Amino acid sequence: MQPRKQPSHKIDMLNGPLLRKILLFALPLAASSILQQLFNSADVAVVGRFTGSHAMAAVGSSVPVINLLIMLFVGLSVGSNVVIAQFIGLGQKDKAQEATHTSILLALISGVLLMLVGVAIARPIMQLIDTPDEILDQAVLYLRIYFLGMPFFMLYNFGSAVLRSVGDTRRPLYCLFLSGVINVLLNLFFVIACRLGVAGVAIATSASNAVSAGFVLHFLLHEEEAIRLHPKRLRLHRRHLREIFRIGAPSGLQGVVFSLSNVCIQAGINSFGSDAIAGSTAALNFEYFSYFMVTGFVQAATTFTSQNYAAGLYDRCRKVFRLCMALGVALSLLLSVVFSVWKELFASFYTVEPAVLEYVYFRMNTILLMECMTCSYEISGAALRGMGRSLLPALITMAGTCGLRFAWVYLLFPRVGTYSFLLFVYPVTWVITGTAVLIAYFTIRRRLFSVRPDLPVEV
Repeated sequence: MQPRKQPSHKIDMLNGPLLRKILLFALPLAASSILQQLFNSADVAVVGRFTGSHAMAAVGSSVPVINLLIMLFVGLSVGSNVVIAQFIGLGQKDKAQEATHTSILLALISGVLLMLVGVAIARPIMQLIDTPDEILDQAVLYLRIYFLGMPFFMLYNFGSAVLRSVGDTRRPLYCLFLSGVINVLLNLFFVIACRLGVAGVAIATSASNAVSAGFVLHFLLHEEEAIRLHPKRLRLHRRHLREIFRIGAPSGLQGVVFSLSNVCIQAGINSFGSDAIAGSTAALNFEYFSYFMVTGFVQAATTFTSQNYAAGLYDRCRKVFRLCMALGVALSLLLSVVFSVWKELFASFYTVEPAVLEYVYFRMNTILLMECMTCSYEISGAALRGMGRSLLPALITMAGTCGLRFAWVYLLFPRVGTYSFLLFVYPVTWVITGTAVLIAYFTIRRRLFSVRPDLPVEV
């Protein structure tokens, strides 16, 4: 009797129709990101319903700070994905192996570094953004416990990036689903039974991150040889580390500056008091869900473009861009419409306080419905990263989005001073940045596809 063939989790990105493969890649990835966001959403919902709006505001005001500190390293995981995917496209499995081990060790180092930094600066940074005194101590406590789980968070993200390089987005989704269920159950236990408040939801999130990291590492330990993890081979290969930083660091720096601009906007929201903070926090969760529908196709654009560009299949690169852009806009808008139409139902998961709901409904009826506009710069920038051009879209996004947001918050907002004016900084900067990155994408694509460049991974 012949041994039973193991099911393949890989996607052949170089051959055959693209639509079905992009959907099979992007939708599980979008669902994974949404589940990961549900960790924070569950935190917000549980403390909002069972502890109060102050606790919900404490958790919500911490989210931009968390994103600010982790974005650089999450960007580096994108670099790992691109480098390994290009090696796979070139058929260089030995180099893919080296890059895999470099990525996992980098994840462990960055996780420990983030843990130490996050715990140390939690209070100063929350004071810097004018967190109200009545929620400051709770926000600091939540941040410190959350960052104790950073090694697990980074191992999951880098491990998932390695799996994505061969098209496997389903197994990370499975383990996130399980860890998400664990997170919700632990939230309820620690908050309702143990009455730990924000500390309880932070402990639950860190524990669930450990579960998801454990599953991803298990997958890598039993993978095909090209990306199989051998603990004794963990080392930082200098040339691969250099390429990961070359491609990932601009993306990460963009994320850091982007998050810094959101911290500044959060500081403006803080000026309206704890009800505005709680309401904005609740509505922001729905924006994240719609945005993560976009990021599924962002990652698809990066990975599919990486393999096809490395293999010289330029027509497929063009088709990848068109499909990812169309699907990202359509599905993100659909999800936003669903949330907005049934806003009373969805908002009730987070709060029932009328003063808070007023802020929730305003943000859901305006900013949420325009979230699909982020596709313009996110997917075009992702395609450029897939071709090894990461710096230019990062610089454009930092200038077009982040620079304008700083000017809006510190120069224009003080003159008007309304909540609605503050929030409309989002669509204004999306339009300007999206136009600029699209122009850059088509200009660079025309040049690169006319004369094939030397690929950085061949150095």
